[in-house]
Amino acid sequence: MIGIKLQLEYNKKGSKVKGCLKILIFKKLKIYTYHFPSDDADEDTDDEKEHERDHKKLFDLAKPCFKYFKSYLKSALKIIKIEKFENHFTVGFASYADTGKYIGIIWGILAVINSMHEKLKISAEPSFTGSTFDAIGINEVEIYPLKLLIPTVKLISKKEVRIFIRGVMDER
Repeated sequence: MIGIKLQLEYNKKGSKVKGCLKILIFKKLKIYTYHFPSDDADEDTDDEKEHERDHKKLFDLAKPCFKYFKSYLKSALKIIKIEKFENHFTVGFASYADTGKYIGIIWGILAVINSMHEKLKISAEPSFTGSTFDAIGINEVEIYPLKLLIPTVKLISKKEVRIFIRGVMDER
């Protein structure tokens, strides 16, 4: 199957973030690379109008589709293969006691998360030098989009899902 590989490498130190996102096909051919921060970053303009949406109407349209979305998401998760997921966080608060308390909670949560998959390596360390949140990571994920073709057709073939899609398009 034709696979798409996503590679994300980042380093956040203080308020500076450096990194690179690569998209490869056949696990080797690079088709897109984005380095951030970008030199040609466009500033957001305030001229763009924000659209108000009727969320209750969309929720009512989506309610009969939840079981179909659930099965679709299960199929979507099967096509994603984690190759490498290594992240390290440095966490610090203004108070030493808060840093110690929260790093213990974080370590407990990470022990559960790391045991979920053999490729997950997430770690954290405390910083007692003040309020900080720094991170460094290398993440690689493979996606096989052709395997999602049949579940997508099955999802769109449901009448409730098509009504939901029309409702979303009408709200635009």
